Amino acid sequence: MSGQSQHTSQVNRRQALVTAGAAGLTGLTLTNLLREESCATGRGSSNKQANSVILLWMRGGPSQHETWDPKPDAPVEFRGAFGSRSTSVPGTQIVDMLPQCAAIQHKWSIIRSLHHSNAGHSAGDQIVFTGYPPGSDPNINVHPSCGAITSQQLGHLNPELPAYVMIPRQVPGTDSAYLGAAHKPFETLADPATKGAFKLQNFTLQETISNKRFADRKGLLREFDRFKAEVDSSGQMESLGTFQQKAYSILASDRARAAFDIDAEPAEVRERYGFVETYNPMDPRRCSASPFNQRFLLARRLVEAGVRLVTVDCRWWDTHVQGIDSMKNGFLPRWDQAYPALISDLQERGMLDTTMVLAWGEFGRTPRVNKDNGRDHYPNVFSAAIAGGAVQGGRVVGSSDAKGAFPKDRPVTPQDVLATLYDHLGVDTHRHYLDHSGRPVQTLPFGEPIAELL
Repeated sequence: MSGQSQHTSQVNRRQALVTAGAAGLTGLTLTNLLREESCATGRGSSNKQANSVILLWMRGGPSQHETWDPKPDAPVEFRGAFGSRSTSVPGTQIVDMLPQCAAIQHKWSIIRSLHHSNAGHSAGDQIVFTGYPPGSDPNINVHPSCGAITSQQLGHLNPELPAYVMIPRQVPGTDSAYLGAAHKPFETLADPATKGAFKLQNFTLQETISNKRFADRKGLLREFDRFKAEVDSSGQMESLGTFQQKAYSILASDRARAAFDIDAEPAEVRERYGFVETYNPMDPRRCSASPFNQRFLLARRLVEAGVRLVTVDCRWWDTHVQGIDSMKNGFLPRWDQAYPALISDLQERGMLDTTMVLAWGEFGRTPRVNKDNGRDHYPNVFSAAIAGGAVQGGRVVGSSDAKGAFPKDRPVTPQDVLATLYDHLGVDTHRHYLDHSGRPVQTLPFGEPIAELL
């Protein structure tokens, strides 16, 4: 049996045993994560950089015409219903529905010439999260996401928090593939974009659990000791008890609870990002009804506490039907409040120099408006917004043609964007990993950091 296969077998056995023993043990899902991480890496992080990333995932594919690459001089069937406005950077215009974004454009930059060749949602997800094309099932990662790579190479900045978090839950492309369960994203599941108190069960004791029952849970952890000899003959699991204790400590950790306690934010800060709005999920314009604003604030809290990479699900920019109306009445007003709030908040807290904020989706939208007043899937050219770290604000990289249909100059690939992200974090893009078949696979198949941004 190969080393990789043997390790995978051991991981699966450990997972099965611990899962069986932990049934009903609310709030201890991090035990597996911590234990697997120790086995997978065999070390703590040696990376000295304290840099982090917030990835604002605009799933569905935001229209380049209705965001950062308006075409006010194109024929009406291409330019859509919105005009353009000047920004704080002379000569740069964005769609006129984003006045607050325009006012701080000197703090963030635009890439207008992104492109790839796959018009499927999940397939596009795989390309932009991993740098590799999808497999036979695009909903399943063949290769690890940028978050999983970051977790594997760099480990924790704060040992009381996961290295990689998904708000609120995973989407295609975000999994860890052959890097194993240790490097899957920690899903908040609880959503700060919904009304009511935000309670993360992985870190918060339920009010209904008495002190006695909690003590019983601590006793149950000791039951895992009997698995030691059976689980790992190689000695890798000699620290099992340590990780049980560590998971228990995280469950009771004031620092961990504080990081996720978005309700502790002052009202004026929450209002700055935008509170949750009431919406009807059955509305035909429901693609406009993703109240992601408070997720941005939670992401800021997490990187401030020491999470290396946070992916925020900002779906669902799939604007086929009544897409122009969805952008006007849903996505663009929310984005114009939350995005400037996040960028300015990070800067005011002295975090923008260490926190890269990348906003993009899996592709763009067709240059021609369709019969339903929307736009369809289109990977041939799309845009992204990027700020923070070494990225200089006010830059525009590349351009699209007069109709926003193809790159006109300086074509940029998703792999170039990932290389820029990895460069910021200190990830080695040339490191190889063994996939499930035992073949060595490079972190990123190609791509270079985008020099014009830096």
